[in-house]
Amino acid sequence: MTNLLKNINTPKDLKKLKKEELPLLATEIRKLIIETVSKTGGHLASSLGVVELTLALHYIFKTPDDKIVWDVGHQSYTHKILTGRKDKFHTLRQYKGISGFPKIDESEYDAFNTGHSGTSISAALGLAKARDTKKENHSVIAVIGDGSTTAGMAFEGFNQAGHLKSDLIVILNDNEMSISANVGAVSGYLSKILTGQLYTKLIDEIDTLLKHIPKIGNRVSRLAHRVEEAIKGILIPGRIFEDLGFNYVGPIDGHNLFHIVSTLEGIKKLKGPVLIHVVTKKGKGYQPAEEKAPSFHGVSSFNIGTGSFLKKKSSKTYTEVFGDSITELAKKDIRIIAITAAMTDGTGLSKFARKFPDRFYDVGIAEQHAVTFAAALALEGLKPVVAVYSTFLQRAYDQVLHDICLMNLPVTFAMDRAGIVGEDGPTHHGMFDLSYMRNLPNLVFMAPKDENELRHMLKTALEFNGPAALRYPRGTGTSVDFDKKINQIEIGKAEVLKEGDELTIIAIGNMVFPSLNAAEILSKKGIDVTVLNARFIKPLDKSLITKLASRTKKIVTVEENVLQGGFGSAVMEMLEEAGIGHVHLKRIGIPDKFVEHGSPDILREKYGLNAEGIAETIRKHFNLVTSQAMHTEVEITTSKTLIAK
Repeated sequence: MTNLLKNINTPKDLKKLKKEELPLLATEIRKLIIETVSKTGGHLASSLGVVELTLALHYIFKTPDDKIVWDVGHQSYTHKILTGRKDKFHTLRQYKGISGFPKIDESEYDAFNTGHSGTSISAALGLAKARDTKKENHSVIAVIGDGSTTAGMAFEGFNQAGHLKSDLIVILNDNEMSISANVGAVSGYLSKILTGQLYTKLIDEIDTLLKHIPKIGNRVSRLAHRVEEAIKGILIPGRIFEDLGFNYVGPIDGHNLFHIVSTLEGIKKLKGPVLIHVVTKKGKGYQPAEEKAPSFHGVSSFNIGTGSFLKKKSSKTYTEVFGDSITELAKKDIRIIAITAAMTDGTGLSKFARKFPDRFYDVGIAEQHAVTFAAALALEGLKPVVAVYSTFLQRAYDQVLHDICLMNLPVTFAMDRAGIVGEDGPTHHGMFDLSYMRNLPNLVFMAPKDENELRHMLKTALEFNGPAALRYPRGTGTSVDFDKKINQIEIGKAEVLKEGDELTIIAIGNMVFPSLNAAEILSKKGIDVTVLNARFIKPLDKSLITKLASRTKKIVTVEENVLQGGFGSAVMEMLEEAGIGHVHLKRIGIPDKFVEHGSPDILREKYGLNAEGIAETIRKHFNLVTSQAMHTEVEITTSKTLIAK
């Protein structure tokens, strides 16, 4: 058994290998990725699909001088292993470990931070033009999956790159196609011709020759060009890219290392923008991931032998509850439409899609389109629900503002993965939505304390004649019992969960139960606390909050969102507008920084968003003296008095 990987620490080491050794190295890398991700979780199928492609890129190009931009970046595990992070790979996505995505402050080989799709071509083009401006000479490569090309931004990048004609290589990683007949000897032969100079030279010489024919030369040349384009359109499936100004090469087998290497060697000699169409298979080399690629896209820990996942769910996730609830409500209301952006499983809409295929739309990675599409549906009397991760709705902010809220249209936004998401890190945490959504006129914005309340909030949003949003966290719920009937909640109505006279905690969403537990901790120390489940970020329950503020004079807001412009800020603004003075207010939430990757429990503990952290922050901020401390103080004072006597 070979062990080539132990000697590979940088791409320089890789270049010392013979081409014939690369397939063996690919096998070793796959083994390491499978073993590691089975323990840490991560993006398995996509990373297994690009092992050979990544090896070929680092084998042919001189990184980090030559720059590789990975679209999204969840397929960058082989890249990380080859670029000095092999010995840290076991810490993948763990707190204080290496990120699951490219990060410029993690390695000089990571040319650009990624995490959201469709950005690679624009970023790579910017790097290429910077190179040209500085009169430097190196290659820039963007690697983009076929799914990411549904993002409008990808075509914006294609459009300008084709116009500018700068040297740029775009690799289209097509992992949806099978390796069919046109991916073999014939297409490989065409690719070799296209990567050399013979093809271009031959076409130029024929064109010149035809134009010199007296009287009819120009007409014959134009006819020849039309014939050439027609033939290329038949033989080469990349006509659209050629029309955008790219020299198209492929499709080629993305798991044939020798073919990829020879293609890249030829590509380096070409000028202008080039697109290489590479066909790969998600999950390549691990049968469970090959057979169920969607299930192995983003995984928790699993058993390598069986492919079964190890973590047992103690209750339904918020995502599952949302999916069940919208399906239940849609049975009674044919106007309900579900829309998602390439996240059918991730947003819990698989059941809805099977039950109501004519009322379900997966628009691809196109959040902007999804929102405006929903706006038009609402304008015609339907009830569209846009199910999207909080972090991805950021991509469609203008459409939410301009096409939904401005026209006051009844569109519901079901914002999954709100707050701390965990191991995927700062590009995926949904901790900005309370700030970027609550300032939009006409919008009603909610967050449930548990999965039962989520059901009622979805019903409330669908019955509201205007834009509404509900945000809920990733992961399992609180295992509460469900009400038999899904009911509406009075818009803007909060609920008191615990009565106390010393201070008031106003919590939102998944911070309600930690706040209740914090109140119990404080209660045991003799500090009497009221806990309010706000339920609504907008509108706030003005009468109840002002009443409690006037009574206790101490207010604490708790949110899993950045503090700047968030829920606590909304409460402060409301109290100021209501003219409530002499209130001591403390906001608890995420500080002004991007939160790193790590398990949600670790991150919540670090930022004081668990019960113990909330209780300790309250005690210290208000300098509260517990009954136990008061008792000790009385004993000390009494002892001193007796001694003095």
